[in-house]
Amino acid sequence: MTGRRLATDSAGATIVEFAIVLPLFMILLMGIMDIGQMVYGKSVLTGAVHRAARASANETRSIALADASVLNAVSPILPGVKIESKRTSYFDFADIGRPEKWNDANGNSRCDNNEVYTDENRSGKWDEDIGKAGDEGSANDVVVYSVTARFDPVFKVPFMPARWTTRSLTATAVVKNQPFGNQTGYGSTAGSCP
Repeated sequence: MTGRRLATDSAGATIVEFAIVLPLFMILLMGIMDIGQMVYGKSVLTGAVHRAARASANETRSIALADASVLNAVSPILPGVKIESKRTSYFDFADIGRPEKWNDANGNSRCDNNEVYTDENRSGKWDEDIGKAGDEGSANDVVVYSVTARFDPVFKVPFMPARWTTRSLTATAVVKNQPFGNQTGYGSTAGSCP
């Protein structure tokens, strides 16, 4: 076969093009399905966390029941999922993320050098966040319920770094407990920072 005839011969070109395009198409397709699973999983996780937080604020006040409810909702979408939850209770919405009150005499925004503080959450020490971690709160308390779901994706995209093999999704709900009793007020004990 001469060079000219070989250059114009197109027999078998389709199979070569297909062999080049197929791997790229498959990687693109798996990436789309991976992202789709994460988006759908995030949506289901967010809904489950909000439902569990509402039920907990209105009825059960049980961290274990709320976590089980979230796990049951996301397990079919995210096989092998493991969840970690965190609850922090506050007296009011305005308290979320605020530190306990203290006399910041040196103006460095830290409680130190024997500055006096008020132990509002009764922890026995000054806290940068007044919330009570791991607590479902009492009547009328505001509870921040946060869940992180870790899972191995069903559609793993090939040639990606090893650190991308595990996915993590987070959802948070903020609810106010029902007034089914008397709300515990702020503490008033004074202390001094180290």
